[in-house]
Amino acid sequence: MHKTIAEAKKFVSLLVNELHDVREFEIVVCPPFTALSEVGEILSGRNIKLGAQNVFYEDQGAFTGEISPLMLKEIGVEYVIIGHSERRHIFKEDDELINRKVKAVLEKGMTPILCVGETLEEREKGLTFCVVEKQVREGFYGLSKEEARKVVIAYEPVWAIGTGRVATPQQAQEAHAFIRKLLSEMYDEETAEAVRILYGGSIKPDNFLGLIVQKDIDGGLVGGASLKESFIELARIMRGVIS
Repeated sequence: MHKTIAEAKKFVSLLVNELHDVREFEIVVCPPFTALSEVGEILSGRNIKLGAQNVFYEDQGAFTGEISPLMLKEIGVEYVIIGHSERRHIFKEDDELINRKVKAVLEKGMTPILCVGETLEEREKGLTFCVVEKQVREGFYGLSKEEARKVVIAYEPVWAIGTGRVATPQQAQEAHAFIRKLLSEMYDEETAEAVRILYGGSIKPDNFLGLIVQKDIDGGLVGGASLKESFIELARIMRGVIS
């Protein structure tokens, strides 16, 4: 919940100017609902994609305060974050609700970014893999192989979000490898390789390189560092690794 419409437009214009020639990987920005339409106009025809931070699963109806996938699709949204840890823990969204959102987003031809991850208490109790497996299995419930391949997963250890703490590259890789193996068991190896798995949790320019070079980490779901020019530096680090 950052940036007014004016602030969002100014910042995205800066990103477009600085990152206009990036083609090696995808860059997605997810401003608040109020700024989506005007930011989308700036990004139209550009190499930076437009994403939303949340969605409801119905196209319309008596759901005061919610935003439908149809509304997002109309203004050019291509990606939607679903089940972010703050939605799960502050707003009590459960796996069944999240699964319905994933299906609704896929149905409209957009790409869901499904967030999974454990709390500090769960990690200390040795429950990391149990928690992540439940969230992945229930998030993907009822999806065909073709649908599954279109989903992006973001592993975000809740204890590392906004705390300044970050999972070590080894901890992050271990979780990502577990998710990849789980997907191969749920579907097949081809599907597991096709699904992009992002790391989210206090990503900054000084720790991103160690994370992004890991075998099963395909990118980053960036929080605080996406609100300032450090986001440009992260893109440059990513570009250096790929090229």
